[in-house]
Amino acid sequence: MKEHQIESKNIVGPQVRYARLYHNPPLKQSELAELLQEAGVQMDRIAISRVERGDRTVADFELVALSEVLGRSVEWLLTFEAQE
Repeated sequence: MKEHQIESKNIVGPQVRYARLYHNPPLKQSELAELLQEAGVQMDRIAISRVERGDRTVADFELVALSEVLGRSVEWLLTFEAQE
């Protein structure tokens, strides 16, 4: 039986990073963490870094909050597109 290697714990990490950096104005990870905490989601800068690297899973309620704070749809966050 062939083993499947999981490279990432989420598929939204690259999109979260892109949306954060191209937000108007661009957000630091710590600023995104503050906005998420204001929205009732406890995620610190380290957690955001781990999400962006694919080292942390993202709960459904966190995905919704990221969508709202970053001004992107959940569908957009779930659609991996290589960004240049």
